[in-house]
Amino acid sequence: MPETQDILLEQLQVGIYVHLDLKWFEHPFAFSHFKIKSQEQINQLRSLGLRKIRIDPALSDVQPANLLIDEPDSGTAQEAPPPAAESPELALKRAMMGRMRQQRENAARIEHAFVDTARAMRDMEKSIFAQPVQGLQRASEIIGKIADSILSAPELAIHVMGDRLGGEEIYLHSLNVTMLSMMIARDIKLPREVAGAMGIGAMFHDIGVRNIPDRVLAKSEAWSSTEQHLYETHSAVGAEMGQQLKFPAAAQAIVRDHHEMFDGSGYPARLKGEGIGLLPRIVCIANYYDRLCNPHNGTPGLTPHEALSLMFAKHRGKFDPKLLQVFIRCLGVYPPGTIVQLSNGATGMVATINTEKPNKPELVVYEAGVPRDDAVMVDMEREHDLNIVRAIKPAQVPKEIYAYLSPRKRVSYYFDATSPGQGAAG
Repeated sequence: MPETQDILLEQLQVGIYVHLDLKWFEHPFAFSHFKIKSQEQINQLRSLGLRKIRIDPALSDVQPANLLIDEPDSGTAQEAPPPAAESPELALKRAMMGRMRQQRENAARIEHAFVDTARAMRDMEKSIFAQPVQGLQRASEIIGKIADSILSAPELAIHVMGDRLGGEEIYLHSLNVTMLSMMIARDIKLPREVAGAMGIGAMFHDIGVRNIPDRVLAKSEAWSSTEQHLYETHSAVGAEMGQQLKFPAAAQAIVRDHHEMFDGSGYPARLKGEGIGLLPRIVCIANYYDRLCNPHNGTPGLTPHEALSLMFAKHRGKFDPKLLQVFIRCLGVYPPGTIVQLSNGATGMVATINTEKPNKPELVVYEAGVPRDDAVMVDMEREHDLNIVRAIKPAQVPKEIYAYLSPRKRVSYYFDATSPGQGAAG
């Protein structure tokens, strides 16, 4: 039996899985294939001016009676009914397309800001030893803008970024750690001045890495004990640099202690529990997560979903349990950058989440026939009959779908402060 069959629109019933052979903007539905859930959807389908419609019996809950497949011509050509006037539903679809265009413009604006901030961090870090006073002032200005925006925002959206800054991973890592730390600071209502000092520490947490040879940092094989020990010196060395550069004391503590673990397994001093300062405990979580997603040696990292799952299921003893819960709650079960399967069988990538509603993200969805630049964006808060079923590993996604959704080699985040009513796209 063929996978799909044609039936007359009069034969439609609730529970039948349909395929619309129309362009995405020619019908009012979020997807071109779905299971009919209501009589209202049947009425919408009948208003499209079609005579027949393609269905998938295997995915349907019921079968239409007297199924007609490739019905032979009776000798008299039957004209298809004239297209109906645009339905209110199709008008809503066109309005949704307008929102999608706005979302893409917002995403381009956010990505531009992300690139500018990463480049400013690069330039500042390279010149801070030559001009320490000016460098620290510039860093404080950058962090101040980030803190003011993030901490005071009524809502906060997290966007996953593309790859625009090849070969500058250390700056992208520092920016990720700064942003993710600020997300936690916002949730626990850290005072502005404390968050500002934390931002300086997060921005420069790896300043001591500049003394580690590239041959060690770029090594794809496991480090020897000597190389591991050499790498671990970057915390203490970085703290000395921070002291020379007159970082705030709280920032110096972050540079020194961001690898200290709650269970005492970290370095350099094997501190444990609340013997580690609050700010280093925050930055430790952000740093650990980003390194799981984006290893420093360029080898493939874990997906965001895998990284969070690993931290919670196997490594939770390493982190302050309350702060880890905050981190997971803000990022959601499916963080931005996660490729997911939806309950209707479609494949999408989590593009944006709002930290107030992390389990209702916005997705970029693969839809055959829709150009990548015009990709369907689905707001899960609006789709009451649609759910995320599971996260998918990139290796399990067909190459053409993966390239369509997520050609990124690394996962980078940027935040957009939104006001009520704007939603996650800002």
